Amino acid sequence: MSEELALRTELIEACRSMNRLGINKGTSGNISVRHGDGFLISPTGIPYDKLLPEHVVAMRWDATFEGDVLPSSEWRFHRDILQARPDLNAVVHTHSTYATTVSILGKQIPAIHYAIASAGGPTIRCAPYAIFGSQELADNVVTALEGRRACLLEHHGVIAAHVSIARALALAVTVEELAHQYLLCLPFGEPPVLSDAQMAEVGEKFKTYGQQSPKALTGLRQAS
Repeated sequence: MSEELALRTELIEACRSMNRLGINKGTSGNISVRHGDGFLISPTGIPYDKLLPEHVVAMRWDATFEGDVLPSSEWRFHRDILQARPDLNAVVHTHSTYATTVSILGKQIPAIHYAIASAGGPTIRCAPYAIFGSQELADNVVTALEGRRACLLEHHGVIAAHVSIARALALAVTVEELAHQYLLCLPFGEPPVLSDAQMAEVGEKFKTYGQQSPKALTGLRQAS
């Protein structure tokens, strides 16, 4: 299997996983991944269970593409995130219930839990509202993601980006959990938060969190 076909297949499976995980419904979400001189992105309007590798659209940085299958209407912020952030290779966008609810309130998610650091900073910002698919929305998103890997979109949804599709999808799940926790706290007032110093400490630990030494991984391969 070629690298491109593998990425197309992984992207389709991630689209289906969004719905299985309960962070998306229908075809409202979309996913992209850096590839070649541009990126691959899920198409608009095709049910995930009907997606085939050839439905995934290969877009160039100038927004041109080949074929009759149209890309997601949100291609602008996917392109602009990947162009602005060479440290990120994949973008997952969903309308997950709790994160979208927080976005409707126009709130950011504060440092209520150390897992906020997985999004790259002490908060998960909320990008100001702009109509979906617009350049204005793309600009707002790129700004909200400065120094971050996730943000909310006011009255819209959530974006999570990372070095791979798998990690971006996992981050989208984490943001949804954090949004749920935040909403559960709000009836009691704004919750207490971790300090900037505490979040900085967590950020340092996250640089090596979940990583095994090469020696340990070699042992695992031999055991398998």
